[in-house]
Amino acid sequence: MQIFGRFDTKFDDEYLVEHYIYINEDDEKITTKDLELKLKKKRKHVAGTIFLFNPCMSPVGYNNNSSLASQGYEFEGNFEELNFDDMANLLYQATKKEYKGKLIEIKYLFNINFADIENTLIIDKFAVDIDLYNSDQLTLFEKTMNYQDVANIRLSGKFVFMGVGHKYAPQYIGIKHYARDIALKAQELGKEVVFIHDRNYNVNECIENSYFLPPLTKGKAKDTHAYAFKGAFMTNPPTIKRLD
Repeated sequence: MQIFGRFDTKFDDEYLVEHYIYINEDDEKITTKDLELKLKKKRKHVAGTIFLFNPCMSPVGYNNNSSLASQGYEFEGNFEELNFDDMANLLYQATKKEYKGKLIEIKYLFNINFADIENTLIIDKFAVDIDLYNSDQLTLFEKTMNYQDVANIRLSGKFVFMGVGHKYAPQYIGIKHYARDIALKAQELGKEVVFIHDRNYNVNECIENSYFLPPLTKGKAKDTHAYAFKGAFMTNPPTIKRLD
């Protein structure tokens, strides 16, 4: 598998504005030019989309220990090959059999490239921004770089896998609805919406309540979530998996 991304920046914030994984055929390796040619025919090459909460990625030759700008990275707007991380390793394990020769787009609720963002005060600013997004007011973070334009979102392929998480504090109700609206819009566009869930909610309730378990987690649930994620992608398109 190869990972490609395109970064942008504004006001010292760094964003991963496009992100794809490519599941290589045996002994195959593609270039960024090959990627761009495939993206001109998305209907043929993109199998679907996986939604996660936010990225923390770096191009090959750089790392996630500090901002890309501080490492001398120049934001030229081109696709670059990215380093593997734990999520990428899980993606490879899940997709290597059924998705050879296909691209999968990775999208995020929030494109800001930052580690452990759910444990920072930045998420409080997101909650404010979600309320501002559909108004004429300026958002705290760059609107087109950080957020999904749900009403006009473009989705390629047959499926949308929602892996954005399920724990939303009461003050983050706007973020919860933002995730829900993405899933509903995907259904409206005819995409198969898939996710991991447990016995707390049935399938329809999961969508209404934005209850999408993350593929990658910590603690006792780590192996259970990873196994379910890999199980979901044993078919093409993937299928909804409920934890026993």
